[in-house]
Amino acid sequence: MQNLKEVRLTIDEGEAIRLADLLGISHEKAGHRMGVSRATFGRIVQKARKTVADALINGKAINIEGGNYKIIMEARIFECRRCNNRWDEPQGTGRPAKCPQCSHDDFHRTVEGG
Repeated sequence: MQNLKEVRLTIDEGEAIRLADLLGISHEKAGHRMGVSRATFGRIVQKARKTVADALINGKAINIEGGNYKIIMEARIFECRRCNNRWDEPQGTGRPAKCPQCSHDDFHRTVEGG
């Protein structure tokens, strides 16, 4: 495995594949989330898919690095331990007091898609 040829996938290309293919978000919405136009997002994801296909078909390792990116968390996701309700809270608003569905205060922050 140490002798595998490598392909390079940039961080922004990896994010484009995550948004489009893993989460199924439209190119328009995904472009907005990445801070680029729909057309630019389309070009990024097309290049990323070609790179991943090359790695899969030709048995190459994928090296994820570089690119132009900035990490932005648009919202925080919480989950209630009582009713399992999941909801978003915008950044900078502090910890919510209670679950908006059942008003219980036993909830935790979770990750997107988790």
